[in-house]
Amino acid sequence: MKSNDIRVGTLGGTLCSIWASFSLGDLVQTALMAVVGTVVSYVTSRLLGRMRKK
Repeated sequence: MKSNDIRVGTLGGTLCSIWASFSLGDLVQTALMAVVGTVVSYVTSRLLGRMRKK
């Protein structure tokens, strides 16, 4: 058995075990939090930009 095969097998097993631990609800919550964070960051940067111009 080649060491490359062992690495690929280990990586595949790790990814499968991580994938099984996530639920759809967790993924949706993470996506929503990312959207909220992006919107807040954008609005904050726009407001700070306007404040600098004044």
